Amino acid sequence: MTHFGNLMAPPTKLPEDPAVARLAAGDDPASVAAAFPTSSAAWATLAGEALEHGRAVEGYAYARTGYHRGLDALRRAGWKGQGPVPWEHEPNRGVLRAIHLLGRAAGEIGETDEAQRCAQLLADSDPDAVTALG
Repeated sequence: MTHFGNLMAPPTKLPEDPAVARLAAGDDPASVAAAFPTSSAAWATLAGEALEHGRAVEGYAYARTGYHRGLDALRRAGWKGQGPVPWEHEPNRGVLRAIHLLGRAAGEIGETDEAQRCAQLLADSDPDAVTALG
């Protein structure tokens, strides 16, 4: 069972993201992001690719976009800035990945406060996400 920092807030579960199926089918992530600009999953995929190729600033920008799009989606789903965002609910994974990658990119460019804030937000959202994203 997952344990969260704020048990008073109900878990937030995002609706299905149509971009995920396109990404899984192997569509170009930039084309998917252009077709679904509100998709945290698309932006997180772009961020991950940029970071894998040593482009930390580009990865940071993509991850920041995915993070903000994810926060918008979470708020629309009733999230009040705290409370569980379960990793086990697959549609939540895009925003959780974006948070993780923003923290990683921030660390790579020396923005340690941002990296720590992202790590804390991810842990507060769901410790299982921290484990899964390692």
